[in-house]
Amino acid sequence: MWTAWLHGMILSLGLILPLGVQNVFIFNQGAARRRLSGALPAVITAGICDTALILLAVTGVSLVVLSFSWLKNLIFLAGIVFLVYMGWSIFRSAPGQSGGMSEDRQISPKKQILFAASVSLLNPHAILDIIGVIGPSSLAYTGRELAGFTIACITVSWFWFFGLAMAGKTIGGLDTGGRFLKRLNQASALLIWGIALYLAYQLIGEWTEVIK
Repeated sequence: MWTAWLHGMILSLGLILPLGVQNVFIFNQGAARRRLSGALPAVITAGICDTALILLAVTGVSLVVLSFSWLKNLIFLAGIVFLVYMGWSIFRSAPGQSGGMSEDRQISPKKQILFAASVSLLNPHAILDIIGVIGPSSLAYTGRELAGFTIACITVSWFWFFGLAMAGKTIGGLDTGGRFLKRLNQASALLIWGIALYLAYQLIGEWTEVIK
């Protein structure tokens, strides 16, 4: 069981460490708030979404769903549209003099939940990582070993999101002028738009193959 648990932990860390839309959003929410509790809606929502995706992956449900090419393309298309919107929202965010976002630009708890769910569930790369890597890797285990592998994957996600928010809060507190956060938001938006363009390129490539 401990081998399966360690495997799940290392695998999840490898998948979640690279900079992506989900990580950028959670970090920014931590940096934008004067208190860490202000970022909890985003952190908890991201954790719940990742937990759901991991459970779907290890039970094999997600592999069946994404075996339909039209559904996979629909997820990609929805993800591209959302990433463009998400990039624009982050690019427009204006840090205040205290290092956080100005009050009129802070995202409300309701929008935090919506955005966190969207960057988790409409992010094709995140979905394919969990389904394409964690799902097949879980096939090596059954019973208690499968439970240990699954719990390890889920635990890493939750600790990582809380850690990201805390890191954002620390850096946001040090950036009293808000210059660093402003540049970070702009760089994050460019990264998100770049991912959207890459996904669009992949989607167009698949459609071209179908037409041929």
